[in-house]
Parts: sequence; structure tokens; C-alpha cells
Amino acid sequence: MKVTGIGQCSLDYLALVDFYPDADTKKEILEWHEQGGGPVATALAALSRLGIRCSFYGVAGDDDAGDTIRRSLVEEGVDVSGLVTRRASSSQVAFIAVEKETGRRTIFWKRPTGGPLRSEELGAGFLDGSGMLLVDGLMAEVSLYAAEQAQKRSVPVMLDAGRMRPGMIELARLSDYVVGSEEFARYLGWKPTRETLFREREKLGIKILTITLGRRGSVTASSQGEYFDIPAFKIEAVDTTGAGDVFHGGYIYGLLRGWDLRETLTFASALAALKCMKVGGRAGIPKLEEVMKFLKKEG
Repeated sequence: MKVTGIGQCSLDYLALVDFYPDADTKKEILEWHEQGGGPVATALAALSRLGIRCSFYGVAGDDDAGDTIRRSLVEEGVDVSGLVTRRASSSQVAFIAVEKETGRRTIFWKRPTGGPLRSEELGAGFLDGSGMLLVDGLMAEVSLYAAEQAQKRSVPVMLDAGRMRPGMIELARLSDYVVGSEEFARYLGWKPTRETLFREREKLGIKILTITLGRRGSVTASSQGEYFDIPAFKIEAVDTTGAGDVFHGGYIYGLLRGWDLRETLTFASALAALKCMKVGGRAGIPKLEEVMKFLKKEG
């Protein structure tokens, strides 16, 4: 069984600074890193490190950044046969300033100049052998098409709702699991409360709704009447870049393993916490034995 992901891939340039500077000033950086990034791509990298087969579908340019993006996923063991290279175009890139003392980051990003992935570029068998489809909604048309096909084939769909985009609510209605950021919830006027989550989950007609709250953990409501307020693990965070993406990977892993919801959410939280102990979205992604050791230590 594998996970199929459709969405963003990026090349991230990260600068670690002791504190974020004021405007019109200069700032020397403490560390410089270059890593693959993007919500879906990073979630799949996390799953691959946990031993799950993954296939990524997205677009990159025919530039050096595109070559690096592709290579970074190949090195993680992710199938990139669905990563389409757009000719005479540039790839998605991001510059991320990370504050050393707090682990907070500010992201400046540029979307790819090539056209979005088209449904016909997925191929007829893009869901073959899949136990989950993960989408982030950046490319609305192909995401909606893929979610519709997944529904027809009884393949569960998880939506990474990092922010509001065109077609996002329609895509949420086609999903089994919606994992929204605090920014996404705030845009819709949702409060991270039991009452709000159960109400909005029912409106969307989805199985499980989760809202991630950064350092405050996450809250989740299910169609089975379950509600979980899972606190974040207390760690010395170096960088929170990619924490949500890695959380999604851990979430999917627990679902595929058939764990109960609390176990799944706790595992996802631990996976994300360990990631935050290194700079970048991928450098700190742990392997399964590291997560289990951490969970045992935390009780």
C-alpha cells in the first residue's frame, strides 16, 4: 500500500538568525541551509522515512531549483514519475528566516511560473495501490479531479488546509480527513472549540476534522463523537518550518496502521516535535524507531 500526494514542492533556503531584524537594517546569519520543501512533498518525505511507499505528483521548472527538488525527493525514496517539468519556467522557491531563540520563522515564497498540473497528466493508474490521497489544494482543478476519482475508488482523501484557496471548501467536502491550520480556521471564523469543530465537521460531511495550533497542539472532532485536545510536546524547538507537513505524514501513518485516533494524533505530534529540533522542514524528520523511543521516554 502507498500514499499518493498531489501538490506543492519547493526548494527552501533557510537562514538562522539570533533575532529577526528591524526594517532597513543588516543582519548576519548564524547558519544557512538549502532543503527540499513544500507541504505535500515534505509529508511524503516523512512517510517514506517511516517505511511507506509514496508517489508525488506536481510541477517544477527546468531550472537548477527544479533539479534539486527532484533529487531531494528521489533521495528520500519518493516516486517522482508524476513530477512534471515545465519547460522555460522556474520552480517554486522559498526564503525562510528562522529565529534561533524561539524557533519561529517567517516565510517568503514564490510560486512556480509553469502552468499547474492537469488532470490528464496524472495518468489513468495514478491511484493504483493507494491507501490514501493527500492534497493541499494549491492546484484546485487537478486536486478536485483527483479527490473525485479517489471517492469513486474508495481511496480515503486527506486535505492539508494550510490556508484558504479557491475551491478549498469544495475540496474539503470531497475529503475524509481535513487538517486545517489555525490560519485556515481563523479565515473561516472558526474557533478551535469542541462545539465549533463538531458543527463544521457535520456541515462539511467529513469523517474527521483537525485544527493544528502550533505550540498549543491540535484539536480534533470525529464522526464517532470523539473529541481530542492533544497538547504539543515540550521541546527546545530550533525551527518550526515544515512541522505541520510532517504532522500530516504522521497522521496518515497512524491511519494506515489502523491505530485509534488518539494514538494517531499523539504519534503525529511526536513526529512533528522531533522535526523541530533541526533547521528546515526535512533535516529533522525522524525514523520510526526514533519516534517510538521518544514516545516511550515521554510516557
